Formats: sequence, C-alpha cells, structure tokens
Amino acid sequence: MTAEQIRQVVLDILARIAPDEDLSDLNDAEPFRDQMELDSMDFLDIVMELRKMYRIQIPEEDYENLVTMSSTVSFLTPLLKDATPA
Repeated sequence: MTAEQIRQVVLDILARIAPDEDLSDLNDAEPFRDQMELDSMDFLDIVMELRKMYRIQIPEEDYENLVTMSSTVSFLTPLLKDATPA
C-alpha cells in the first residue's frame, strides 16, 4: 500500500469511529486528540480496526507512533506495504 492509501484507510476508520467529526480539514501534523473528540477507547478502536482489517499487531509501546496522521502513516507504511484487506 502507498502512503496515500494508508492515509485513506486511517481516514475511513476515523470516520466510522467518530461519524460526527469533519475530517475534510484534518491537519496531518497535529495530534488527532487536539483536532477531534477522541478518547482512549476510540484510540484503541483504531488499533483494533487495523488489526482486524490487515492482521497486524501494534504493541502498546508503539502507540506513540499513532499520534498524528503523518506519524501514523509513517509507522504503518512498512507494516502495510504488501498488505491486502482481510
């Protein structure tokens, strides 16, 4: 998957988790929590969706890499480069 495809996957997950949020002006460099009403359960939902969709494990110590869209895409790119949805 390309970085743009991964970004779209993350946007799709965010849209399902927070359907009332406007994601059209999401700043890729700003933390998700500063831009959206996400709590820790919502964050875990993102991780679980990625796990369910692509069968990847994201250890808790790597959650810090999922703070912004940019950091999330950078972190997921090597994990999802050959991925296809489950």
